[in-house]
Order: sequence, then C-alpha cells, then structure tokens
Amino acid sequence: MNFNQTQFLTSAATFSDCPKNSLAEVAFAGRSNAGKSSAINSICNQSRLARTSKTPGRTQLLNFFTIESNKYLVDLPGYGFAKVPLKVKDQWQRELEQYLRQRKPLSGLILLSDIRHPLKEFDRMMVDWAVHSNLPLHLLLTKADKLKRGAAQNTLLKVQKEFETLTDVSAQLFSSLKNKGIEEVRERISNWLETNN
Repeated sequence: MNFNQTQFLTSAATFSDCPKNSLAEVAFAGRSNAGKSSAINSICNQSRLARTSKTPGRTQLLNFFTIESNKYLVDLPGYGFAKVPLKVKDQWQRELEQYLRQRKPLSGLILLSDIRHPLKEFDRMMVDWAVHSNLPLHLLLTKADKLKRGAAQNTLLKVQKEFETLTDVSAQLFSSLKNKGIEEVRERISNWLETNN
C-alpha cells in the first residue's frame, strides 16, 4: 500500500456527508492535541497532508484521505478541551459517535494517547467501545521521544499487560518527531484495509 500517494478527499460535517463509495477505512481517534494530524502526516510521509495546530480541537470535521481507490484514512474530531461553544462540541461529538457506531466500511481504529499520560478516561472508553463492537484497535503511545528509552518501554509493557485479555487490541511506541514506529503502524493499517475488501 503506497502511503506516500495519500491525498485529502473531503471533510464531512455530518455522518450523511461521508463518502458513499468506501470499501474500507481506518479512523484515527484521540483526545484533543494527542497528535492525530501529525501521526497521519508521518505515516503518509507528507508534512502538510493533515492540518496540525497547537490549538487543541482544531479538527472538528471527519476528514477523509484517499490512500487507494475507495480506501480511506479518517481523521476524527479530538475529544476533550476544544475551545468551541458547547453546542458545537455536542454536535460534533454526536456525529463522531454515529460514525463510530454505524459506519460499515470502518475496518479498524488507531487510538492515540500521550505516553506521558496514557489511557485517560476517553482512551479507555474508546477501547471498551471497540471491544464491544468487535472492531480492532491499535494504540499509538505518542511522543515516545519525550521519555528515556527504558521508561517508554516500561509504559508500553504496562499498557500491553492491561490489554492482554482483550483480543484485537494492541499497542506500540510512536513518535512523529523521530519517525519512530512508522513501519509497524503502516503494516497494521494495510492489513486492515486489505482484509476488508
């Protein structure tokens, strides 16, 4: 799968705006400022594919990127501290929930969590939701460059131990800044998109 050829396709404000021709897609979820856009850019080897911002909650739409014909990566709105009116936030959290529960081509979920504060309440909620929906979930412990190697490894082992009884839930270290863990997550995404043809 050629990640370097990935292109932005469209932004969906509502569930009904999502592309109708999708065969398979992998969604990126995480708290506001978890680094979803940076991760997509690193994985696709393009610096400006997904818009990044220092302002949490910049992504307020479902952003679709074509990786191959009728196969997409989806950047989901961040959960948490977005500086938007409550009414707006409630609306896009509803759209997000509908997408996660009802989107048939959804083949897997990449969940991003800052390695310095892993598995906050939202992250655990997403893991539970994925398990109940029989949706594979792969956790990226982001900003792994911020910890020494031993400390990063210990955090990963702790998280993996917590997941060991769950089928289809996995975790890895990841750093957009240092391009760490790119090949591992690419392989995971490719498998999901190819399995769901």
